Amino acid sequence: MSDNQKDRKVYVVGHKNPDTDSICSAIAYAELKRRVTGKNYVAKRAGTVSEETLFVLNQFHVQEPALLQNVFQQLKDVDIRKIDGVSSQASVKEAWAMMKENSIRTLPVLKDQKLEGIITIGDIANSYMELHDSHLLSEARTQYRSIKDTLSGEIITGNEHAYFIKGKVVIAASSPDMMENFIEPDDLVIVGNRYESQLCAIEMDASCLVICQGAEVSRTIKKLASERDIVIISTPFDTFTTARLINQSIPVKHFMTRDHLTTFHVNDYLEEVKEVMTKKRYRDFPVIDKKGRFTGFISRRRLLKPKRKQVVLVDHNEKTQAVDGIEEAEILEIIDHHRIGNLETMGPVYFRNQPLGCTATIIYQMYQENQIKPPKEIAGLLCAAILSDTLLFQSPTCTPMDEATARTLAKIAQIDVVEFAKEMFKAGSNLANKSVAEICFQDFKEFHVNELTFGVGQINSMDKEELEEIKEKICPKLVEVLKESGLDMVFFMLTNIVEQSTELLCSGGNARETVMDAFELSEDTQDIILNGVVSRKKQLIPTLVSEMQQ
Repeated sequence: MSDNQKDRKVYVVGHKNPDTDSICSAIAYAELKRRVTGKNYVAKRAGTVSEETLFVLNQFHVQEPALLQNVFQQLKDVDIRKIDGVSSQASVKEAWAMMKENSIRTLPVLKDQKLEGIITIGDIANSYMELHDSHLLSEARTQYRSIKDTLSGEIITGNEHAYFIKGKVVIAASSPDMMENFIEPDDLVIVGNRYESQLCAIEMDASCLVICQGAEVSRTIKKLASERDIVIISTPFDTFTTARLINQSIPVKHFMTRDHLTTFHVNDYLEEVKEVMTKKRYRDFPVIDKKGRFTGFISRRRLLKPKRKQVVLVDHNEKTQAVDGIEEAEILEIIDHHRIGNLETMGPVYFRNQPLGCTATIIYQMYQENQIKPPKEIAGLLCAAILSDTLLFQSPTCTPMDEATARTLAKIAQIDVVEFAKEMFKAGSNLANKSVAEICFQDFKEFHVNELTFGVGQINSMDKEELEEIKEKICPKLVEVLKESGLDMVFFMLTNIVEQSTELLCSGGNARETVMDAFELSEDTQDIILNGVVSRKKQLIPTLVSEMQQ
């Protein structure tokens, strides 16, 4: 297994508006997969954690999973071309050499890994077109060391760290008498081995002499140049080659593009990136990370084969309940205990769906199958999930397997199932500081039947008075919740665990009529009390769906 494959994250995530089973099963399964495969499985959540779940996590000192907002493809999922940049002081020659070595046409100009600009082959071509400007070298504030390196030369006298900042480049191809007519103070003079020409350039107060063909420099010339702080550079190249190459010593900052750059962030979504690219004619686009550092270039071609985010879904298999962007992700596994939904996958996946009361029961089976005993905190999470989903074994969805598993896990976690469940349900129904919308959507699931879309929320409590308080809070605002959700109908279950009954609140369309007909209730019924109904999955939803399909 390569390091890249080993380090690549696989997200284990439950449904939106996650309940305790969704969160705890994700954490437990990620832990199991890490131990079995050695790969980087990471538990995530697709929504806000409920008070009940927070109680469970705190009880077993387990950190809340980070929020996974979506799994849309992003630039970080693409093979971004990594390129070492150059300093703005690097010469055009250095930039060109790096481009040739890496077979690229665009080079980033960096300072402390931050993008200062870009230089392209086109920019370098333009630099050659400006050879007629003899002041270009000084206007660009070119360092003598850069000139030396470009000409493969050596510094004979003067400070190589100084800059050529004033004057023009001239070639001393004529006699000293003629040279006096065109050489000015601070000029850079390209000369040969003629002593008289070298001396004339010094007397005219040139700032730099470039002596061609490696000609020997006399002691007198060296002495006079040193006294006047004149730089002498010796190059093995002839005059023609020197004149042709010298502009390549200009720093890239003089030619680079620094303003109005089109850049992308590693977290940008591919669809948005593609849209921007269609409006630009650039070949390469710089990519920046969250700290503002340059990470590489992206091109249109590289967007064709992005890596899909890899996910494992637990406790659901409905597209509407899955994290946003699931259609762009690679689903590796689905572990669930609900009805088969409408989720499609790109290819075959491991799908484990068992008619049990809780996904956590299945997860523990998988621990056993791999001969791994869950640690105390994982056992506690799994046990809590089962107690929550089965309403302390009172739900009709609960099977003997669920109860047996919960009691086994309770021993490992060293908890009393009844006392723990009471505390957990009490914490979950404590909604004093939450808005109506937060209460309604904390355990909320959407369903589709024919052309209708409806949602069902649920609160479980062992305290009848507490349920009454929640009812008084929700009822006046249920119409607003309906509008906010954008659904055709909204139902809310106030489930009394002790009495094994549910009061159903509803809003929208023919919601009330649908319930009355589905459960054959009397027309004069005021409060909709469903005795014996505690399970959304097994009792309420199938009955409502059956009625809506008629």
